Amino acid sequence: MRVTVLGAGAMGSLFGGLLAERGHAVELLDVNAAHIARVQAEGLTLDTERQGRRVVRVPITRPDAASQRPECLILFTKTLHTEKALEAARGALQADTLVLTLQNGLGNAGKLSQFVAPDRIAVGVTTVPADMVEPGHVHSHGEGHIRMMMAGGMHSERLGTLAQALTDVGLTATVDPTVQAAIWQKVAFNAALNTVCGVANCTVGDVGRSAAARQLAHRIAAEVLAVAEADGQRIDLVGVHATLDHALDHHLAHKPSMLQDLLAGRPTEIDAINGEVLRVARRLAIPAPCTEALDALVRLREGLVRDA
Repeated sequence: MRVTVLGAGAMGSLFGGLLAERGHAVELLDVNAAHIARVQAEGLTLDTERQGRRVVRVPITRPDAASQRPECLILFTKTLHTEKALEAARGALQADTLVLTLQNGLGNAGKLSQFVAPDRIAVGVTTVPADMVEPGHVHSHGEGHIRMMMAGGMHSERLGTLAQALTDVGLTATVDPTVQAAIWQKVAFNAALNTVCGVANCTVGDVGRSAAARQLAHRIAAEVLAVAEADGQRIDLVGVHATLDHALDHHLAHKPSMLQDLLAGRPTEIDAINGEVLRVARRLAIPAPCTEALDALVRLREGLVRDA
C-alpha cells in the first residue's frame, strides 16, 4: 500500500517504519528537524520486542514537502496541531485518500471533516506502546492492538486492507464497529492519569502508592465513563478500572505525555481529553466535578509554564 504517516513521533515512526520494512510505500511527515535529519542521513532505528534493533530506510520530510499520493494517511499528530498539520499536508490528500486518526481524545473526526470528505474518514484507538529514545530511534516493547472503523459506520474495503497490512507487520489491527466505546475508555484512562500526574508532577507509580491519589484517579475515570454511557456508549466499566489499577501497580516509572509536555514547556492535549468530556457532560447535564477541577488545574499549570 501507499501509506503516508502525518506526525512521525514515536507512534507514527513505529507504524511507518514497520510498514516500510515489509515493503509498503511509506512516507513520514513531521516537523522535528533533528528527527528528520537523522532518519534521512542514517535511517530509522527500530527496537522492538519481536525483532530487536535494526535500521529501516524510510522517506521522511516536512508536511508541506510531501511527495507521495497515498491510498491511506494515518494521523498521529497531537490533537492541538491537527488543523495546522493537515493544512500543510494538503498536497498529500487526494479525493480518494482514506484518512485514519489514531490520535488521543474526542472530536478528531470533526476536525478532519474540514479537509476530508466524511466518507473518507476513519477513527481508531491503539494501545501499542512506543517511545522516542532520541531523534531517529524508536523503542517499542510490549503488546498492544489497534481498533478502527469508518467514522460514518459504513464498510470500507480499503480500511480492511490497511488493518491486514498492520497485522502482518506485527501491529494487530481489527475493524471494529464498537470502536467509539474504546475511544471513550482510553479517554477515561488518560483523563485520570495524565491530569493527576501532570498537576502533581509525578509518575504513575507515585499515584499508585498514594491511596487518596489512586482513589481520585478512579473517580475521574468513573465520571468520564458515566458521561460516555449517557452519550449512548456501551462501556466496560470493570475492564477500564482494572486497566487503571494495572498501570498504577506496574507502570511505576512512567511519565504520561501530559506531564512530559508540561515539563518541556509545550501545550498539552487537555482540551481534546478533559475539555471534550466536559462539553459533552454539559450538553447532557451530567456532573463531572473532579474532571472539571483537573481540567482547570492543568490549564493553570500550562499557563504558568508558558509564561515562565
